[in-house]
Amino acid sequence: MDRLRIRGGQPLQGSVRVAGAKNAALKMLAAGLLTTDELALSNVPMLADITTMGRLLAGMGVKVARDRDTVTVRSDGLHSTEASYDLVKTMRASIVVLGPLLARAGSARVSLPGGCAIGARPVDQHLKGLQALGAQIRIEHGYIVADLGSNRRLRGARIVTDLVTVTGTENLMMAATLADGQTVIENAAREPEVADLAACLNRMGARIRGAGTDRIAIEGVDRLHGAQYRVMPDRIETGSFLVAAAITGGDVRLEGAAPATLDAVLDKLREAGAEIQAGEDWIRLRMVGRPRAVNLRTAPYPAFPTDMQAQFMALGCVADGVGAIVETIFENRFMHVLELQRLGADIGIDGNTAIVRGVARLSGARVMATDLRASASLVIAGLVADGETWVDRIYHLDRGYERMEQRLTQLGARIERVGSTPA
Repeated sequence: MDRLRIRGGQPLQGSVRVAGAKNAALKMLAAGLLTTDELALSNVPMLADITTMGRLLAGMGVKVARDRDTVTVRSDGLHSTEASYDLVKTMRASIVVLGPLLARAGSARVSLPGGCAIGARPVDQHLKGLQALGAQIRIEHGYIVADLGSNRRLRGARIVTDLVTVTGTENLMMAATLADGQTVIENAAREPEVADLAACLNRMGARIRGAGTDRIAIEGVDRLHGAQYRVMPDRIETGSFLVAAAITGGDVRLEGAAPATLDAVLDKLREAGAEIQAGEDWIRLRMVGRPRAVNLRTAPYPAFPTDMQAQFMALGCVADGVGAIVETIFENRFMHVLELQRLGADIGIDGNTAIVRGVARLSGARVMATDLRASASLVIAGLVADGETWVDRIYHLDRGYERMEQRLTQLGARIERVGSTPA
């Protein structure tokens, strides 16, 4: 099993290009189920999760092809509406095929999802919304089984979600594009990836208004057609590279970024002492001296993202002062704390709050990634730890970061992927 070896102490310098957003690309691939025409997506990152979604779609009869950063999907040969446990268990985002399958084919059988073990992420809001659109749903042997009963199509409805859910909003939005009449989603997720998906669907002929706000209105259409669409930059990858630059006292410019999607993250980096410049599609970060401790609280967009919490905890481990991190989204998202402590971090946990007391130095050790963003935090911490840090279970990292070790090497980091256990 692959692992990373990191020799810390090297400031990051130079420039690197940001990859496309995983969390947008995955949903757009699922949107290909809504039409028999070809959907061509560019700026698609080369990630394990993208490969998994491609395999899931191919198993249903969808043609999936990749040429460099462009992925094309064509579902005119759709012959199955089942998403099996074997694939869904490895990637929670697979649940977003439920809405498109139901809208396009009138039925779906989708395994209850798995993915990172960072806490309970129930799909009840997805099911509640689809039932409001006229779907009949039952749970059988670990599968969600949905159909339209005697109805020919889904019917537009007003849906008020009990909590903000990104994948729930996306699933319902896709399903509603082919429903009769108007659908309104209240308390919708406002994440940029939701707006990007809506823009892609509109390019395919959907009629969606309000994406990016907490109220999305969708006028159902008879059919969607093929389109070409460029996936937005990945804001979490962008944030992760910025934190890596900050923790090493580096000077890094990120090309192909989307600064407008990162206000909360950039504000906290400035608070930590980083000098930041930004244009329409680039960000430059320069850090001189030791970072300052900051307090942060995760919350739905546009507040501080939970997907950046672990990386900022790594930064706080070597910061000057004490910072409090409050996690409000996932109840199990502090599993990286024990691994950071193996590197010498001083972190205490009280419920959903972590108190991070910065130390002068971290020391290299062997650590284990527990989820996608935790793996990034361990890599970031390893970049400043004395000696060697070995990060195991980096298949988590490969789910969400394209060739991270190669791109960090491009910035001067001393990091390599190896395939054998260290002595």
